[in-house]
Amino acid sequence: MWKLLVVLALSATSFGAVLEQRSELYKRCSASSTFPTAKGTVTGKSPITVSAGSTYDGRMKRFDRGSGACQGQKEGGDSDAVFLVQAGATLKNVIIGAYFFPIFPYSILNNVWFEDVCEDAITIKGDKAGETSQIIGGGALKASDKVVQHNGCGIVKIQNFYARTFGKLYRSCGNCKTQCQRKVVIDGVEARDGKIIAGINKNYGDTAKITNSCYDTKKPCIVYDSNNTGAEPHEVGTC
Repeated sequence: MWKLLVVLALSATSFGAVLEQRSELYKRCSASSTFPTAKGTVTGKSPITVSAGSTYDGRMKRFDRGSGACQGQKEGGDSDAVFLVQAGATLKNVIIGAYFFPIFPYSILNNVWFEDVCEDAITIKGDKAGETSQIIGGGALKASDKVVQHNGCGIVKIQNFYARTFGKLYRSCGNCKTQCQRKVVIDGVEARDGKIIAGINKNYGDTAKITNSCYDTKKPCIVYDSNNTGAEPHEVGTC
């Protein structure tokens, strides 16, 4: 246990969010909803580091940290991760069997799948304004809280991703010590049985763009009044 539709109108809100209005669900999605079968399992005692600028091809094997590594919603650190993906690196063709991994600025995840999200599937941190991290393809199941946690200050692009049974697909950090404007672009995503597609911070000027995607959540984009004190942020409206 671990970490389209027919467009009727296109509107931009004061928070910078763009949402597609749709007449029916689960049509013309770009994401694959077929979860892959692992070609073997690799259990590690420590994180696998994908060095800056390099590419790691997991060849569709399952990677985890072993029995008992996941502690539910208890906060974990880098040492608890399965992978540490450094700046400019690419991780591809991987199935995460247990726990989460951080991804550092302007990195690429390509065809990475999470069988059972523990805390957060992906934590993005250290990125600066203008730097882009990409999540292309892949998917995640059973994320009771977040799939993507964004703690940095750059742009996250999520394309052709599949999510099922989740709390939030993307969340801009609501109480990090260092706060800033964050941007997310979500395209071609299929998301079922979830609560929120994107959670962004009103008071820090976050923006969210959701296009060509299908989902069944009633409130795809939520805005929060957030802080840098560690206090719990509170919801203030929809995008």
